[in-house]
Amino acid sequence: MSQTFLLQPARYASPADTDRYGEYRIRLDPADRRPLHRFAGRVVAPGDDGAAAPGRVVAEPGRFHLYAARFSPWSHRSLLVVSLAGLEDVVSVSYVHPERDARGWAFREPTGEDPVNGFTLLREAYEATEPGFDGHVSVPALWDRATDRVVSNTPGTLDVDLATAFSEWSTTGVELYPPDLRGEIDQLDWWIGPVVNHGAQHANDVGVGGGETSRGDTEIARAAQRALHSALGTLNALLAESRYLLGGRLTLADIRLWVTLVRFGPALREYDALWQYTRDLLDRDAFRSTTERLAA
Repeated sequence: MSQTFLLQPARYASPADTDRYGEYRIRLDPADRRPLHRFAGRVVAPGDDGAAAPGRVVAEPGRFHLYAARFSPWSHRSLLVVSLAGLEDVVSVSYVHPERDARGWAFREPTGEDPVNGFTLLREAYEATEPGFDGHVSVPALWDRATDRVVSNTPGTLDVDLATAFSEWSTTGVELYPPDLRGEIDQLDWWIGPVVNHGAQHANDVGVGGGETSRGDTEIARAAQRALHSALGTLNALLAESRYLLGGRLTLADIRLWVTLVRFGPALREYDALWQYTRDLLDRDAFRSTTERLAA
């Protein structure tokens, strides 16, 4: 007997409306010791010795869905791993809309619907995981179809898990977090993360990296600006002598740096090696296809 399947209409959130709902704010309660990114589960490869540990789930094709945003550098890291490793048929991806109000990120045209759960707001995925969720609704967020919950919204471990746990299904065989370089990748992230990735946002308060003054020329922003310029100078010197941060191999260290550099735009031109490095990677299909706005 043949069956007829009717396509259900896409479900979208109403337009962002800050007059009605207010601005989105991250709740920071000093008495709440939980991390900003509350879900810190890990995905491990089949047969991993720690697979049975609490908070760990085993990788398998089709089980996981990545809620992401092209405009977010934190999401961009995970998107690049999926693309570079050729995991598009293993980990599905959908995108939130770039506008938000107090309801948080939402699914709207033209970025598309939520194909997994039909949620209109990303908050629904968080509340399905933790009823009454009152924390930061962020992207990327990795959804587990088997348990109907968010496994992780922690960018610093999510990109690692995507780069390692799914390696047996990679169509490219690329190793972005190779065992022999993991210590060096982590060490670079300890200083590049705070000074460049996070520092760029603080430095934007005084117009660094193409941003506009939004909260005044505070001393904190000026300190971030000085630290950022110093770090970019150090990285520029390094990349003048090396193709990638750790020699001749592209790794997660490069991905984590690049997603910030590409958002600086022409302000990066004063650093010749960094500018060339950014442009060279942008010529690669995975970097170009996952980048919303190209550096001019």
